[in-house]
Amino acid sequence: MSPPEKLASRRQIYQGRSVNLHVDTVEKIGGKITTREVVEHGECIVAVAVDNQEKVLLVHQFRYPVGKFLLELPAGGIDPGEKPLDALYRELQEEIGYLPHRVTKMGGFYSIPGYGTEYLHCYLATDLVPSRLIAEDTAGIEVIPLGREQVLQHIASGRICDAKSIAALLTYFFVNLLPPHP
Repeated sequence: MSPPEKLASRRQIYQGRSVNLHVDTVEKIGGKITTREVVEHGECIVAVAVDNQEKVLLVHQFRYPVGKFLLELPAGGIDPGEKPLDALYRELQEEIGYLPHRVTKMGGFYSIPGYGTEYLHCYLATDLVPSRLIAEDTAGIEVIPLGREQVLQHIASGRICDAKSIAALLTYFFVNLLPPHP
């Protein structure tokens, strides 16, 4: 199936360290011309890290764009040339101070497909052992372990309110409960 919109022209608006912004002029089926504003962002990882007490390790950190502290899963960008699994190990060591000995891929998803390119690789990380990497942008992160019911209550109450964490947590808690496809 061919895409219903075809790129006619592109204008680069901004090129930054972690995001780029461009405005595309596209032609839709039937000839209508419109614009699409696109935020380009590299691929990322998000991890449901579960300790040996079956607690999910979340991070409490300040997020400048929304102006408040959020409770979310460990996540981060994949550096140029880095593989998603390598980014997972690095991010877990930097953000929660653990290295997983067991990793299971849980899928992946686009975080903002209406206007952005960011794709997140979603992993389950278990059999955690202490292993700290120090990174300059992780100061002030507090690790919060929560059990299943607490996590679900925090999602329902809005305490956990970022899309990547909600998607990954619900995948972890509920996807494995579904019967296999015939």
